[in-house]
Amino acid sequence: MTKAGADAPLAEGELRASDADRERVAERLREAIAEGRLDMEEFDVRLGAAYAARTYGELVPLTRDLPESAGSAAHAPAPLAGGAGRVGRVGAEPTSRGAFALFGGFTRRGRWVAGKVFTAFAMWGGGEIDLREADFEDRETVVRCFTIWGGISVVVPPELRVRVSGVGIMGGFGGDQLFDGPPDSPQVTVKGFALMGGVGVQRKARKGEKRRLTEERERRELED
Repeated sequence: MTKAGADAPLAEGELRASDADRERVAERLREAIAEGRLDMEEFDVRLGAAYAARTYGELVPLTRDLPESAGSAAHAPAPLAGGAGRVGRVGAEPTSRGAFALFGGFTRRGRWVAGKVFTAFAMWGGGEIDLREADFEDRETVVRCFTIWGGISVVVPPELRVRVSGVGIMGGFGGDQLFDGPPDSPQVTVKGFALMGGVGVQRKARKGEKRRLTEERERRELED
């Protein structure tokens, strides 16, 4: 006995999206914020959704309310990783392999090099691990986060491949998630546990990218 509809073709919205498809949508979103059609909060949310999308059906709503740009982003070639979409350099000497906070806090942000295994602990305190401008010792990095009555925030750029797998006990650990990125980008796995606290992972555009988009939008407004 065969299953009914087993050989039926998939609808277009059910087809799997490629890295190039996700990057084309991301580029249209960058143009839209420069044109003043999106604010930064909307841009961050949509950009994260674009890189996490699995199918065409998930990508379409992200630009449905945006007119085509002069460059017709729907047919534009996908940009290579680099420049505004910089992906962390691999093979650098690590500058930090861990962080600790007790009744206080810690921060790792800006240009720094994350060790192959980075361990963070926060008790009655908090910490921030910002990987948007970071370089990496190895192509595959494990960020281990442990918090008790505290919180740890992990911030990643849209282009980074990220896996999140942790346990929250009377707390939260961002859920089991898979954030896709270009296949040549480094991969970061965030794992650990949160007891009466929380570990959150979120995608954010780089500050330089936000500044560039703001300046481009202001330039266009002056030209108009």
